[in-house]
Amino acid sequence: MPDTHRLIDAHHHLWDLQRRPQPWLDESGHEAIRRNFRVGDLRSAAGRPIAGRRLAATVAVQCVASVPETRDLLALAEAEPLIGAVVGWADLESPAVGEVLDGLLHGPGGRYLRAVRHLVQGESDVGWLQRPAVEAGLREVQARRLGYDVLIRSHQFGQAIRLAERLPGLPLVLDHAGKPPIADDDVSDWERDVRRLASHPQVTCKVSGLVTKADRTAWTVGDIRPVWHVLLDAFGPDRLMFGSDWPVCVLAGGWDRWAAAVEELLAGGTDKDVTAILSGTASAFYGLPDSAATREEDPVPMTERPHADVRADHTRGTR
Repeated sequence: MPDTHRLIDAHHHLWDLQRRPQPWLDESGHEAIRRNFRVGDLRSAAGRPIAGRRLAATVAVQCVASVPETRDLLALAEAEPLIGAVVGWADLESPAVGEVLDGLLHGPGGRYLRAVRHLVQGESDVGWLQRPAVEAGLREVQARRLGYDVLIRSHQFGQAIRLAERLPGLPLVLDHAGKPPIADDDVSDWERDVRRLASHPQVTCKVSGLVTKADRTAWTVGDIRPVWHVLLDAFGPDRLMFGSDWPVCVLAGGWDRWAAAVEELLAGGTDKDVTAILSGTASAFYGLPDSAATREEDPVPMTERPHADVRADHTRGTR
């Protein structure tokens, strides 16, 4: 199935609370998602197509600072055709991070590890991404031709911008568009910072997690549109990728409601631009195969992954 007919969800989560508790779900306001969510639940939830495209592949993203969770996700990707890539976790400050990454890459499902992530949004250190140990860890990530998912709150952009400046060869993707404060009705500071980050060509951006930064019960497409236009102008469609942030999006209407909003926001775009946002950018960044049928072989060897040489909260519910 070529990219022109595919929909890729570049950001979703899975969890089994009996196997691996998620302490952040104990916080008030998360009651609706305080249960298990598995791949079959995602298939059932993602019933609505976007621009005629139905869900064909996904990127499963870590939730907790846990190497065992990453191993679970990789093993699941090996067995589950829907999952085309995994964003895992490793302790970037550990001197052994390279060995840990190698163990993940050579373990069950290791070929699906395409990026790592840390919950920087929960770090109080305003320079966490610039810690020498963290930067050394990120160089180990880069050396293995993996990408890095940047999860920050809107006031933490300075760290991400400095990271992009210092490691221009590390492919970065901004999760949830940097969490613009849509509910506050003032995104001017966010716009300034997201444009600064977007000026670095190795940075792409996930259009995800926006509805949980708006009024969760009363948001409209009109609330999201100003942010959408900024992202299109700053990154261009070839550096934007659709993500559901499921099941967290259940807190603000669910997968289908967000999918309907995205289709409305895409109205008037060219076929090329729509394809980039709905599949092309994610496929290139995460090295997804063209179809599930190619999973018999490593679809994109690490040394040839498209993003390898790119240069040129749990707050308010998103992770």
